[in-house]
Amino acid sequence: MVIRFVDYIGRKVLSICESAGAFVLFLGTVIKTMFTKKLKLSKLVTQMARIGSSSISVVALTGLSSGMAFALQTYIGFRRVGGEHLIGAIVALGMIRELGPVFSGLMVTGRAGSAITAEIGTMQITEQVDALRTLRINIFQYLMVPRILAGTIVLPLLALFTMICGIVGGYLVCVYAIGLSPEEYTSGIRTYVEMSDIVGGLVKSSVFGLILTWVGTYKGYRTYGGARGVGEATTRSVVMASIMILVANYFLTKVLENL
Repeated sequence: MVIRFVDYIGRKVLSICESAGAFVLFLGTVIKTMFTKKLKLSKLVTQMARIGSSSISVVALTGLSSGMAFALQTYIGFRRVGGEHLIGAIVALGMIRELGPVFSGLMVTGRAGSAITAEIGTMQITEQVDALRTLRINIFQYLMVPRILAGTIVLPLLALFTMICGIVGGYLVCVYAIGLSPEEYTSGIRTYVEMSDIVGGLVKSSVFGLILTWVGTYKGYRTYGGARGVGEATTRSVVMASIMILVANYFLTKVLENL
């Protein structure tokens, strides 16, 4: 009984290590291809348009609603200690440093990351990937690099849009619902928000874009089992990318704070 249990644990550990190794080697191959093969600019622009344009409305609504809710909750807490004049700064810093990058990463993961997995997974099970290999087309150059590079470039722009919408949402609540003056809201932003905060938020969102496209392309590339396998791969892709974004957010916050 004990030997079987130890054998089971050993097999699980080896399986996890094998999966993690394949996952990292996949990114290594993408990076190698990025620097050794010619970039498909038309594919890159197409993927940037797909990821960016399809997610603008989602991140805008997410940023606006989260900024409004954040401003209202901040007012409820700060009203008890007389700190209403700091609401603008807190909302702006929260949206720029945390909520903007994280929410945009999670929303784009559900919107574009899942689509990447489903698209490549469908190509895999219908043998389109094998057909491309037969035509001597580099799969990583043609499919993986444009998507990963596009996500890394586009997500900071989407995150910036989310930040702006969140700050505007907080302004609407503070000025038109709570009754604060516009100057009282904006003065805190001008005083306490620094350029390093914005740069840190954009760096975070760029890493999140890399993560969600990395996971999406990997899960699509490793899809098997027909239509059911595509659905399962898409679900695992969204869950895995979301968890990685939340975990990476903590470590990035610590690194950027020390820098």
